[in-house]
Amino acid sequence: MIMRKSAALWLLALPLAFSQPIQVQAQAPVQYKLAFPNAVHHEARIIATFQELPAGPLQVRMARSSPGRYALHEFAKNVYDVQATDSKGNTLTVSRPDPYGWTVAGHDGTVIFTYTLFGDRTDGTYAGIDARHAHLNIPATLAYAQGLEQRPAQVTFALPQGWTVASQLRPNAANEVWMAPNLQYLMDSPTSLGAQQVRSWQEQGKTIEMQVLHEGTPAELDAYVAQTKKVVKEAAAIFGGLPEYDFGRYTFVANYLPQTSSDGMEHRNSTSLTSNRPLRGPGALDNLGTVSHEFFHSWNVERLRPQDLEPFDFQRANMSSNLWFAEGFTQYYGELLLRRAGVYTDEQYCQEALSGIVDAMLTMPGPKRYSPVQMSQQAPFVDAAAAIDPSNRSNTYLSYYYIGAGNALALDLELRQRFKTDLDTYMRTLWQQHGAQQNYAPAKPYTLRDLQRVLGEVTKDTTFAGQFFRQHITGHALPNYDALLAPAGLLVRRAHAGQASFEARLQFNPDSSATLGTTLLGSPCYLAGLDREDVVVKLDGQKPTNAKTVQTFLSTHKPGDVIQAEVRARDGVRTLPITLQENSDLEVVPFEQAGRPLSKAQKKFRAAWLASKAK
Repeated sequence: MIMRKSAALWLLALPLAFSQPIQVQAQAPVQYKLAFPNAVHHEARIIATFQELPAGPLQVRMARSSPGRYALHEFAKNVYDVQATDSKGNTLTVSRPDPYGWTVAGHDGTVIFTYTLFGDRTDGTYAGIDARHAHLNIPATLAYAQGLEQRPAQVTFALPQGWTVASQLRPNAANEVWMAPNLQYLMDSPTSLGAQQVRSWQEQGKTIEMQVLHEGTPAELDAYVAQTKKVVKEAAAIFGGLPEYDFGRYTFVANYLPQTSSDGMEHRNSTSLTSNRPLRGPGALDNLGTVSHEFFHSWNVERLRPQDLEPFDFQRANMSSNLWFAEGFTQYYGELLLRRAGVYTDEQYCQEALSGIVDAMLTMPGPKRYSPVQMSQQAPFVDAAAAIDPSNRSNTYLSYYYIGAGNALALDLELRQRFKTDLDTYMRTLWQQHGAQQNYAPAKPYTLRDLQRVLGEVTKDTTFAGQFFRQHITGHALPNYDALLAPAGLLVRRAHAGQASFEARLQFNPDSSATLGTTLLGSPCYLAGLDREDVVVKLDGQKPTNAKTVQTFLSTHKPGDVIQAEVRARDGVRTLPITLQENSDLEVVPFEQAGRPLSKAQKKFRAAWLASKAK
């Protein structure tokens, strides 16, 4: 991080007489105290104490970005009532040099910096505070001082009655003070406060715990944890064991209350899980998918980490060319782990995972024109980034989650068919070379060249590795999923064969018209010259009142039919022809479901790929 470098240069520039005291003083911990006297109105009162400071103004900042998120979020916007005093209680001068922080002048070596934080979004990025709980993403919560990034931090909480703490921070013996070795670790440590329900177990000598806020029954939580245990075992089997968690413990920090927003955010020794879905019915499966994805991140991206994200810079957007691997391969494995754990059947795995990946890769415009590397570089603009102007991303972008998962699927199948190896071996080899060695941070983060090199080692074919990366990672050639999936007895087919379609999103209006969303390249509406916000008034003289009306209309037509649409566009009302196309949605189904015979070889191949690997 740039701030570390500038701080080091500043110390070197000091007179020799000051150097030894400042080196000793640099270990004085930063202390935080959090209280919630007005939690019902989503406020926390926070005191940050910075001691044994060198002379001169202190620069206090709020983060602008957050680990695991790649856009700017400007957390200072929710900070107010700022005050600062010295060690004797004297009021200090606080000025605002920019929107992101404060300059505190005139201190006596100590600054006690006090502020109010507002937070009412419970997810992995922001802070959510109310009378029932506080779910705190630390960059959105705690101010920090420039130049003190390497100091340890100590955090104490004034907890309302019945609340406990869930965090990867290290507690003291009395569970009263929660500690981090440096700023990077502190910022990477989401913390949940509330009436936690705790389930803890031992796995390969490590403590795995799930600390949960939810409204369900203990039995529902027990069943959910039982499924989580299976996922943990399957993930560990891929890498040959669990990571060496820094304090011997991994924590699922889970908030499943109605006021939460759906999110999952990976961290070094924990994950933040938020959802308003309960731990029963379909919601439980959706939540478990996030658990699986985020737990895989404790290897991939947290320890097996791209060099262009290390160290994380809290004052700018962090761009990586490798999110197709860090997030996309994790997306692939998150779903695969559910199949191997027995949560999905083969049919469910095809429906819930493979169909979406293959459909997005083959039917969306983005993958046909931009590479996974280029999609990764878009993260600062799309990863929960806020903008009010329209974009054309429907025609230019496919999430690095999907395009990465699509290439992970293709590579796994190709390795199994051509090289008698698999993606598990590739991941394990990468882990051994670039992930296993740690000291609160990866010792050897990888580059794009490293990912290609290791693929050449695993396949013993550097020509193939180079070709795969040129065509599919830095290029945008699409995989042949028909050929790749057939040896597993899986079929790619039209999900709605023969059905006529506009291939467009419609928003239905009170006057029985329908407004178009962004029209996709090559779709009937795009080719007819229609664009977003154009309003369809009539179709062959009929009003498009609702989705059922439109579907009934389309059912009387076949692909290739030309219909007349009355449209209100920016250049006025006109009637124009639209040539209907066959619904392009694709699905992946097992041969058995499609009425095709499954050979012994296909059954064996599928089992080697999808069956449990945990012992």
